[in-house]
Amino acid sequence: MLKYLLEKEFKQFIRNPVMPRMVLIMPLVMMIVFPLATNRQVQDITISIVDNDKSQYSMELVNKITSSGYFILADYSSNYSTALKSVEKGDAYIILEIEKDFEKNIVKEGSANVIISANAVDMFKGSMGASYLSNIIYGYTLELQEKLALINSAHAINIIPLNEFNQTLNYKNFMIPAIMVMLVTMITCFLPTLNIVSEKEKGTMEQINVTPVNKFIFILSKLIPYLIMGIVVFTICIIIAKFLYNLDTKGGIISLYIFTFVYVFVSSGLGLIISNYSYSMQQAMFVMFFFVMILFFMSNLFTPAAYMPEWAQWIAAFNPLKYYGHAVRSIYLKGAVFSDMYRELIILGIFAVVLNTLAVISYKKNE
Repeated sequence: MLKYLLEKEFKQFIRNPVMPRMVLIMPLVMMIVFPLATNRQVQDITISIVDNDKSQYSMELVNKITSSGYFILADYSSNYSTALKSVEKGDAYIILEIEKDFEKNIVKEGSANVIISANAVDMFKGSMGASYLSNIIYGYTLELQEKLALINSAHAINIIPLNEFNQTLNYKNFMIPAIMVMLVTMITCFLPTLNIVSEKEKGTMEQINVTPVNKFIFILSKLIPYLIMGIVVFTICIIIAKFLYNLDTKGGIISLYIFTFVYVFVSSGLGLIISNYSYSMQQAMFVMFFFVMILFFMSNLFTPAAYMPEWAQWIAAFNPLKYYGHAVRSIYLKGAVFSDMYRELIILGIFAVVLNTLAVISYKKNE
């Protein structure tokens, strides 16, 4: 019986004018367009400089900043108030104020002060701009220490920054595993829901309900095709990540597929539950959109769960996407092995059993 139901599912899928294209086009568009369009590496930050010293050293510092490739000089301001007006008008984003006697203090005392002010309306851009500027100033400080033989001064401290697991701080490396997780969720959650609701609207579900098909067999026949599609979509994502973005998994590829295999049952189970309580395409889409948005935003994919309020962390703890996303990102970037992630796999397994049991129970078959 299962064989014939699966045959029916695949024939329906192939005959559908939208779904086969959706399975192929969605991963291509999201994996190619989104990482290229999403760029959080800040460049071309406009800066207003208040040089109260106008010395050789202050001019060298300004040249270092403007030639770094990160900053564009908006203007030289005579004082801080004038520079602040440039920020208010949107002409500048960062203010650098160099103190009077800047060169004199460096030569005589071995240190000098500068003030960095950032427009914090866009907190990310402001903080990153200030961080870039601080690094440039620190690099120039090291040059002066060597030049003036101030190696033994209190400020001659060598700081070596290390960025583990994403050494180039490439934002695409952070986003690509998240997009893979989103794609698998959307394909394996949306498609079974839309498929069943479509059959309800056409009346074919009533024909199946009067047959002696077991509820468990029926749910299994709906799960298996989308399990295969989920694996296919995930494979397409891995290929694009490797050949387009040169992103290889540092952990085991088998571990990725094991987690994806289990997670597809979780995602499809949720979709089947929603379809069991939906009687129109519009209703199913609305409910699905509601749940998927919550899953995405409470999943640790974009906002670290540790930064959420305590009540939100409790909600996130019951989000299967959080565990799958953490596993994929850890295997890809940190090189985590299967033994490191067994807790996440067990939790996903529990979600799969619970959700698919509820899917079987909630399916109302007319005996």
